[in-house]
Amino acid sequence: MEKVHDGMRYPSIDQLISKTHSKYKLVVGTAKRARKITKEGNVLITNPRSKKSIGIALEEIYQNKVIITDAEVEKLE
Repeated sequence: MEKVHDGMRYPSIDQLISKTHSKYKLVVGTAKRARKITKEGNVLITNPRSKKSIGIALEEIYQNKVIITDAEVEKLE
């Protein structure tokens, strides 16, 4: 039986840390992106697994659609 990914289990923290190398940057960048998704509704990935903006933001980061830098959260188009 295939295991279903739900909630904050996908993508895993280990997968995400490799994108930023800092839990703090990951949290701040994800929060900024999630607020922007909530406000504007502009999702950069097709068929996100998560329904919540925070989960969608994490998926975007994992899929390299959003890059978290020291200065800002950058959206790749």
